[in-house]
Amino acid sequence: MNNYRQVVTGAAVFCLLAGSVTESLAQRRPNPRFAPYSSVTFGVGTSTYFGDLAGYRQPLRTLTTLPRWNVGLGYTRQFTPHFAARAMFTWARITGDDYTFNKNNIEKNLVQYARNLHFRNDLKEFAVTGIYNFIEDGRNSNSRAKITPYIFAGLALVAHSPEARTPASPDNGDYEARKWVKLQPLHTEGQGQPGRDKPYSLVTLAVPVGIGVRYKLNESFNIGAEIGFRYTFTDYLDDVGSGSYADPATASGVGTIMSDRRFEQNAARYKNPPSRYEVLRNMFDNGTPAMQAAISDALTRSTRSDDGKFNDGYLLTNFSIHYIIPGRIKCPPTK
Repeated sequence: MNNYRQVVTGAAVFCLLAGSVTESLAQRRPNPRFAPYSSVTFGVGTSTYFGDLAGYRQPLRTLTTLPRWNVGLGYTRQFTPHFAARAMFTWARITGDDYTFNKNNIEKNLVQYARNLHFRNDLKEFAVTGIYNFIEDGRNSNSRAKITPYIFAGLALVAHSPEARTPASPDNGDYEARKWVKLQPLHTEGQGQPGRDKPYSLVTLAVPVGIGVRYKLNESFNIGAEIGFRYTFTDYLDDVGSGSYADPATASGVGTIMSDRRFEQNAARYKNPPSRYEVLRNMFDNGTPAMQAAISDALTRSTRSDDGKFNDGYLLTNFSIHYIIPGRIKCPPTK
């Protein structure tokens, strides 16, 4: 119910903001020296996930571990020399992996390494943002600035569905090894069971903010680059919230092997799965009593999340080309 209310409330706010901004800009007194114009944008770039499997506490490491791709198509209306509004659809893939992120510093990140979760998620984002240009345009699109730095902020609607691979052999049991399966229907934190949360929504809201720069190639084309962060209204882009492991007695089908993956021998996301449980066993056998206690705790704790302070987010970089839609040239009035 909380997820539903968040989406409904956010969608209402989204519509109100988009409508009020557009109406406000459209009803402003026309600037006789400026002719509004439009452009269409196509861009590609990288996508980086922030969440339980790649902590906010190590942002630089998060940015350089497992970046993926995004592609986007948008429409922008320049209402004034400084202000514009943009509607953009972006398809972005994000991924996270406890093994990859923590294998080089296991002692520091022991709980996450032992947890052994991973995911990928294809996000379909529709965003409406307002843009402020630091350098104002000229009288029309032909006389726009050569270089234009800008900032943007807005609201986005995001559809998503996290997936993970089934365990590698020999831990796959009766199921195909390393097959991508959707996680939300498996209720990996016991969602829907008595005393547990309801299944999380596969539609959420996000707040995009960022900076960018455009360069005028000629009268018809710009090129641009921008970077923007999306903070979402969900903690389940990665299928890991603040809940506990599902009760094995209530799981069924492939769900029986997808919730608690701490005792799998190999890291299933890899094409040639590397051994990872043997590393923990060796650390335990040769470790101090304190290390042995820490490993035991990591392998027996009931909660899947180690943080839970922030919802999930993702960062997009984008390199784009903009086509300026030809419009009427606004001539100064004659006296």
